Amino acid sequence: MIRINLLKPEKKELGERPTAPTPRVRKEIKFQLSYIIIPVLIVAVAALFQMQRGAINKERKFLEAAQQEKEQLQYVVERLEKLEQQKRTLERKINLITQLKAQQTLAVRIMDELSKNIPDWVWLTETEYKGQRVEIKGRALSNSLIADYIYNLESSPYLQNVNLVSSTQKTEQNDQFLEFTLTAHYVLPGEHLEGSEESMQEEKK
Repeated sequence: MIRINLLKPEKKELGERPTAPTPRVRKEIKFQLSYIIIPVLIVAVAALFQMQRGAINKERKFLEAAQQEKEQLQYVVERLEKLEQQKRTLERKINLITQLKAQQTLAVRIMDELSKNIPDWVWLTETEYKGQRVEIKGRALSNSLIADYIYNLESSPYLQNVNLVSSTQKTEQNDQFLEFTLTAHYVLPGEHLEGSEESMQEEKK
C-alpha cells in the first residue's frame, strides 16, 4: 500500500538565529552590573576622600609648624629689638657721662687758666663756654688792667684769639670801675690756630 503525504514538507533551516534577550533578562544584567559598579564607585570615592583628608591634614601640620616657627621668630625679633633699644639707651648714657666728664675736666682747666692769669684789681663775674668758645665777663679798675689780662691769656698755651668785646664805665656806691666782656678760644696744646679759627666759625654758624 502506498501512502502519499499531501502536506507541504517542513523545511528545516540550516542555521538557527540566536534569540534576542527578553526585557526581563536585560533588567537582570543591569541589576547585576549595578551591584559591581556601585561598590567600586563607593570604594573609589572613599579612597579619594581619604587621600584628600590626608593631604589636608599634612598641609594643616605644615601650617601649624610654620605658625609656631613664625611665633618663635617673632619673639626673637621682639627680643632683639628690645636689646637694641637697651643698647642705644646705654650708649646715650655712656656718651652723656663721657661728655659730662670731658666738660668737667675742660671747665676745671679753663677756670685754672682764667684765674691764674688774672691781674690784681681785676675780678671775674661770669664765665661761659660752648664747645671751644669761652666768654669771660668781669670788672677792672682801668683799661690797662684789662689789656694786661688779655696779654696774660694770650700767653697761655690753652687760649687763643682773645678779643675784647665791650668795656663800659660803671658806678656803684661812688665806686667807679669798668665792666668788660672778653671772648677766647680754648685749644689743646699742639692744635693749630687755623683749625681753631675754623672751629669758631662753625660754632658761630
